[in-house]
Amino acid sequence: MATAASTPQLTAPAPRGACPFAPPPAYQQAHRESPITRISLWDGSTPWLITRHEDIRTVLGDTRFSADATRTGFPFLSAGAQELSTGRPTLIRMDDPEHSRLRRMLTGDFMIKKVETLRPEIQRITDDLLDRMTADQSSADLVAEFALPLPSLVICLLLGVPYEEHEFFQERSRILLRRDSDPALVRIAQDELGDYLTKLTEAKRTAPDDGILSRLLARGELTVEEIATTARLLLIAGHETTANMTALSVLALLRNPEQLALLRDHPEQAPHAVEELLRYLTIVHSGLSRVATEDLTLGGVEMRAGDGVLLLLNTANRDEQEFPAGDDLDLTRDARRHLAFGFGVHQCLGQPLARLELQVALTSILDRLPGLRLAVPFEELRFRHEMLVYGLHELPLAW
Repeated sequence: MATAASTPQLTAPAPRGACPFAPPPAYQQAHRESPITRISLWDGSTPWLITRHEDIRTVLGDTRFSADATRTGFPFLSAGAQELSTGRPTLIRMDDPEHSRLRRMLTGDFMIKKVETLRPEIQRITDDLLDRMTADQSSADLVAEFALPLPSLVICLLLGVPYEEHEFFQERSRILLRRDSDPALVRIAQDELGDYLTKLTEAKRTAPDDGILSRLLARGELTVEEIATTARLLLIAGHETTANMTALSVLALLRNPEQLALLRDHPEQAPHAVEELLRYLTIVHSGLSRVATEDLTLGGVEMRAGDGVLLLLNTANRDEQEFPAGDDLDLTRDARRHLAFGFGVHQCLGQPLARLELQVALTSILDRLPGLRLAVPFEELRFRHEMLVYGLHELPLAW
């Protein structure tokens, strides 16, 4: 059986390499040499770092690994991340049966057939944003003017949250998702967002609408506080993830012009292309955390109850055993087994919506802006290395 080194050589976060789309070189090297090894975190803990696609699927499908952040040994990437996971825990930090109880109340809203009915509205919002972005100008920041407003408008519509309040929840989202946020600031941001959503939910008793908040309230199975906590998760995840995937996808296509041309010439291939972009970019660069609940063996490595594990989805999604030439962007690749949305019972609830938004956004941008190009040198772009959800702070484009 393999054993851990007494002093782990790897730390998190590891320094980035030359390619901003790729995992840190130290993690890639670890994957080649020892896909299950120890890593040192900020608090002195040394959880297992897992990089292999097969092993990560195994962990995410094994009930002996818990998503409950209150368990001893659960690994956190920072003090701020610890406060985020334990202060007002959401369903992604729960195990069954509580996790299933909450999730089943939301499943119907994110089923593929239900989400597909939103396509005309998502297309309308996309077209309106592109109209405004291109009116009387030939350059813009795609993040501020398109990538962030699109999923924000959609998730607000679904939840029944006024989009006029988007600056309020986006500012607090940035605090919650920064790795280096002070825990006290995280607590305040969580409380402010939670209080806002609690009051909004209460108000729907007398003024219900067609949104998820009103529907959950009408079921009578959850407290107002539970609804508000669930809404916080959906609100943050619903705009942060797709916004960053949209901007990064456009940039990745610009850096791979032959792939951009392929998608532009064959927009009907958008569903296939989006899967490959999800694999290639994998915006959860910080990994997923779990903790073993009993002694077990994984990939020839003995683990003990209370051992934390950090699952590197972006490294797994470039695993040569699963995706040959995984460092290359190839829109013709069959990438359906990627782990960008996780795997198992905690697999991303909103993935059908994210896929649809990305398909509509990317095909519309390429159709409307044939002369699309970077408006600044690539080297000047600012990537979100400090955030739990990877992406770009801005993406200045010209056409």
